[in-house]
Amino acid sequence: MNDNPLGKDTIYPDIYSPDLLHPIDREKNRDQYISNNEINFHGVDIWNAWEFSWLDNSGRPFIGKLTLIFPSNSKKIIESKSMKLYLNGFSNSQYDSSTKVIELIQTDLSQLTKANVLVSFNKNEEEKDNQINPEVGCSIDNEDAKFFHSEIRTEELKTDKNNRIKETLYSEILRTNCPVTNQPDTGTVIIKYQGNKIHRGGLLSYISSYRRHNDFHESCVEKIFLDIKQLCRPDRLTVFARYNRRGGIDINPFRSDFEDEQVNLRLWRQ
Repeated sequence: MNDNPLGKDTIYPDIYSPDLLHPIDREKNRDQYISNNEINFHGVDIWNAWEFSWLDNSGRPFIGKLTLIFPSNSKKIIESKSMKLYLNGFSNSQYDSSTKVIELIQTDLSQLTKANVLVSFNKNEEEKDNQINPEVGCSIDNEDAKFFHSEIRTEELKTDKNNRIKETLYSEILRTNCPVTNQPDTGTVIIKYQGNKIHRGGLLSYISSYRRHNDFHESCVEKIFLDIKQLCRPDRLTVFARYNRRGGIDINPFRSDFEDEQVNLRLWRQ
């Protein structure tokens, strides 16, 4: 991690440079909480870069939302600050069309992560792609709960074995921290499941206990998924975190054992 730009003073280049990208081994990071033969989910990591810009051959600037979708089985992930540096490098680089830009980014990211990364670009005036989505499901943020801010409290996850249910719950109090800089990352976590009814107050206590937890977005969501799966034993489970943007980018990991499709939502804080 010594060559990781995160937490270091950095000059922001404005010319395309793929060497700025810093890949991190996804499997090595997962070894802290899961072995490969225990992975019982699939999913994606959705990145939305809301301030992406480049120039056409006449020098006219284009700006809009760049969306990057990484499969959860990619060998590598990209460290977020290096991604910001890389994308900023397009700001004064000239290209024939948005198609050329997309192809270039897709090639760079797919080669580094050793996976098929999906890339799309929408100009800001294409409002239908940038609409705020209503939250779906039931908020648990006003439930009676105990609050712990020192360590993750998996013991708060409990179910009612006499009440089988299918529901979607969400909480807007999700807060985790960057493992290098300790900067806070906040957002909404959506939990869709079918099985024994999960105690909502206990779930809120569990989510709030991540408040001082230091890890990458992807790892936090995978740990939430695995903890709920192991301790509550739902028949079906999806965990989808919509983190708020930092540095113009929001990162949104989606993990599920039954859903293949996910909508790239935009919640009100995003």
